[in-house]
Amino acid sequence: MINEKFGDERRWLSLLKEGDRTAFDTIYHFYSNPIYSRILAMTKVSAVADELLQDIFLKVWENREQINEDLSFQAWLYRIAENSVYDYYRRLARDAKMREHTLRTFAELYNHTEDYILNKERSQLLEKALSRLPPQRQLIFKLCRLEGKSYEEAATLLNISTSTVSNQLVKATKNIKDYVFFHSKEFLVFIIALYLKR
Repeated sequence: MINEKFGDERRWLSLLKEGDRTAFDTIYHFYSNPIYSRILAMTKVSAVADELLQDIFLKVWENREQINEDLSFQAWLYRIAENSVYDYYRRLARDAKMREHTLRTFAELYNHTEDYILNKERSQLLEKALSRLPPQRQLIFKLCRLEGKSYEEAATLLNISTSTVSNQLVKATKNIKDYVFFHSKEFLVFIIALYLKR
């Protein structure tokens, strides 16, 4: 790739592989802004984007010997960035306070996960999410959301009140939405794609 501001990328990459700091700085200055913009669109938090940007270029430096000048460096760099964002969301899933903050941040998007779940009803991810529910809650979700039964039909089948069905279904849906939101790589790609379109 030849660029007026950047010059011969292959030459800079070759120097970077040899540990040349000037080459690293040149590549950093050329790619850091577009990478930062993409990370910020994914995370919506500037402090997080700053931290991830530094992590990404640290990984570039540490893995510079793996660079192949014949392949797209930009694609390799964006793959590192994407994996860093996935790792960030997985860390969120293990942190209760950050988990709640993220759910609030992505409230509108999070509310659309039910459509996603139902479109993927046979997925392994949904089965895992269901398996974490108490037996009755699991059964109510399957009856009402997957089999399309009314609250009254589910209540009759299970010999419980319709209000119990309603309450348990709300809880089951939230549990499953939480699980899907934080455990599906495909859904993270979905999140990122939506934000990149904005």
